[in-house]
Amino acid sequence: MVLAFVLGCLLGLLAVLVLPWRDAFDEPVNLVTGLAGVVLAAAFVGLVYTLLRVLLEPWFLAVSGARRLSRREEARLRPVLEDCARRLDLPNLPRLLIEDDPVLTNARAYARHIVVSTAVLAEPDENIAALFSHELVHWRTGDEVTSAFIRGVGLPLVLVHAVPSWLMRRFPHPATDFLVFLVFWPVLVTMRFLVLPCHRRDVRAAEYRADEGALLAGHGEGMRALLEHRRSFETGRSGWDEAVCATHPPAELRLDRLARLAEEAGGVVAEGAGAPRPVDHLFRVPGPVGSRRTGLVVVALTVVGCLGGGLLTVAQWALFRPEAAVADYFSALGDHDGRAALRLLTADRRHQVSDVDRLARIVGAKDYQPPTDVRVTSVERHDETATAKISFVLAGRPGTAELPLRRDDEATLGLFHRWRIDLGPASLALPAGRSRLTVDGVPVVGGPEGGSVALLPGGYTVAGPGNPLSQTPPQVVLAVPGQEEVAGADLVRPSLAPGAQAAAEESVRAWLDGCAAQRVAAPTGCPFQRYGEVKRISWKITSYPRLRVELVDGGDGTTASVSTVDGSEGAARATGTEPDYFTGSRPFTDDVPFDVWGTVTVTDGKLTFRPGGE
Repeated sequence: MVLAFVLGCLLGLLAVLVLPWRDAFDEPVNLVTGLAGVVLAAAFVGLVYTLLRVLLEPWFLAVSGARRLSRREEARLRPVLEDCARRLDLPNLPRLLIEDDPVLTNARAYARHIVVSTAVLAEPDENIAALFSHELVHWRTGDEVTSAFIRGVGLPLVLVHAVPSWLMRRFPHPATDFLVFLVFWPVLVTMRFLVLPCHRRDVRAAEYRADEGALLAGHGEGMRALLEHRRSFETGRSGWDEAVCATHPPAELRLDRLARLAEEAGGVVAEGAGAPRPVDHLFRVPGPVGSRRTGLVVVALTVVGCLGGGLLTVAQWALFRPEAAVADYFSALGDHDGRAALRLLTADRRHQVSDVDRLARIVGAKDYQPPTDVRVTSVERHDETATAKISFVLAGRPGTAELPLRRDDEATLGLFHRWRIDLGPASLALPAGRSRLTVDGVPVVGGPEGGSVALLPGGYTVAGPGNPLSQTPPQVVLAVPGQEEVAGADLVRPSLAPGAQAAAEESVRAWLDGCAAQRVAAPTGCPFQRYGEVKRISWKITSYPRLRVELVDGGDGTTASVSTVDGSEGAARATGTEPDYFTGSRPFTDDVPFDVWGTVTVTDGKLTFRPGGE
């Protein structure tokens, strides 16, 4: 069982990775332009997300609990921050905020802010200076901006990954983790084994660089003290998440690197006015906040743009040719998208469809059978027209057809001319006198003189009226690609629906019970009565008649005649008292046979019996 589960996961992952590239060998230009579009879209989303993140950063921090410093906190922390900025030769400073956490000594650099915890106030100035120097390097190199851009590039993945992460934090239980993994395993596997390990390298390098900045600012001892304190609480790193995906390097490795840097500086770290050596190499270039990664992204976008411009001449041949139009047409039919298929026809052919909404509902129905295994075997082009020969399978039957195409006069994006199919939908003739027909469950109106309905290539189930009383067996008709006419459906006569006999008998019995409830000798509109004078009388149906239910000839299947089967009459028992000359009254009991005849009609989806006299 476990082996099968693991094998299924691996095969599913392989399919997810391989299937999107299955057409790359047939249409390599599609692959290149598709990848270019994905890269450009991801870069655009990343830039927009980063911009919004930077602009709305004060609001996000306020919502998360960060606040401005009090005067006492300002007097304690501001001079230390300014001194660290001077040592790092920074032209300006980020805004300093604080969050209430008296336990954990922590700080975080954002794009425009540095947020520290209130526990920092309990640290000595040297430790605070080391912490500020560390975060100022993060701020100056734009590490948070880079992280925001990366999150924006993978925003759909990040948003989806947030759901299982929240569930596993909110409900920490092995069963919950297992169920969440079953549902979100593609996202979890991608993040844990691909995205996070790749991102970890740059993040850890940024941490080492920030540690070096604290050392070069002359606060190596404070940095070592902070790392020693953190190391005392650090547990052993085991498992993939802790050993591979963790963003911060182990404290011991950070201490070891600080020691090596101190040795390279001659073993002396200045603790006062100046730093032991220049810090320009930390920031690469002077001036506004920036990073090498941002430059690389700009270069990559430029290269992609140039590549896209060079592919424009190839795109017309690869993406806007007759074969692509035919493939898109039958792909839309395969997706049950009638509107998309109609858009691939020429304007004149589209206008042949009088009711687009009805056709879209018919094609979108589950009973619709689109052509499958469609292949373009050859294409003959003549300037602005072309003829595509195709093979296909429709309702299990192979076939071939020729589709005429015409090139659009209007250009897409001002550059590309699409091809469209120059063949209108097939016409299905509807028989006269049968107005209540359905095609794939969608009502169509034939009218007393008949009519027609437009159909795109495929198989359709045509059925007559259906109701609780009658049914018409459905029939499949085929609109073959390349043909403009579909033979009319040879609809059979409606027959009694399953359960209609029982429903009709139930309706008749309810009517008879109502008759029996009348305490009169001759119930109104009922098939039984007692002759003679009575003082008191009550009725009881002792046996119901056997009924014959037959649909009315020439009708629309909503009316049926009801009659009693010969020799199967019903009986009603009358009991009560009648006048007597000697005693004044005497009891009586009489059994009265009766027949039933009338009609059953469909009213509001239910069968209603009407006696023959009504």
